[in-house]
Amino acid sequence: MPMIYHETYIEAPIECVFDLARSIEVHIETVSNTNERAIAGTTSGLMELGDWVTWKATHLGVRQKLTSKITELERPYRFSDAMVKGAFHSFHHTHEFTESGSGTLMKDWFVYRAPFGVIGKLADKLFLERHMEKFLSTRAAELKRIAETQ
Repeated sequence: MPMIYHETYIEAPIECVFDLARSIEVHIETVSNTNERAIAGTTSGLMELGDWVTWKATHLGVRQKLTSKITELERPYRFSDAMVKGAFHSFHHTHEFTESGSGTLMKDWFVYRAPFGVIGKLADKLFLERHMEKFLSTRAAELKRIAETQ
């Protein structure tokens, strides 16, 4: 299964970055290019252990829905979410936060499996992995901007 790793240093306290990363409103703001909206489950506020949300968004020109659930949460160091239903065969996204200097090091591990077997593996190599890397890095950069301007 492919894994995307991304790391961002944010000049803000760990508790602030942790809460921003699990905020529905901040998520929507950080991925505005996909027109992402929370349409079911937890649709506002901070995600907690066991919470789920259904997102409606446009990725790669395709309108789609995806439901994910918070499967692990250790405040303010780590939380994970996993796809329950959606376009991927599966995914697991771990967000980890470490105090570093006067700020926070945010690490993302996104492990996924594309749908459609061999065709999905080919799509992954041609464009899906690149798309997901850009999606995660753009979201992290926007989260950094928000955290550092508060």
